[in-house]
Amino acid sequence: MTVTLTWLLIITILAAALAIYDGIVRLQGKRGNSFLAVAELVLAGLMLVSVFVALPVPFTTFVFSLVLEAVLIALVILPGKRRGGSSTATFIALVLNSVVVLIAAGWLHIPGLG
Repeated sequence: MTVTLTWLLIITILAAALAIYDGIVRLQGKRGNSFLAVAELVLAGLMLVSVFVALPVPFTTFVFSLVLEAVLIALVILPGKRRGGSSTATFIALVLNSVVVLIAAGWLHIPGLG
């Protein structure tokens, strides 16, 4: 099996890794929204696995990134127990995951990225 290293693959891996990191920090720090933190961990892990392993048709990287996008938006909108609410990792993961969703949906074309 050969994996071609592209910018989109790197952005996808970074988005999933940051979401996993943010989910772990949320669960350890008990910053509230533990259900969303668990959902973030599971979806980011499945998104990372789906990049390298062929899963059945409905379980694609696009579906996992789309649902992860909704969870990340909910984490930003819903207040946590912390003063600032969300961490920087959440915002960076949200932006990177937005790029992945838009490119996978065909709504954004960046030359040299896809």
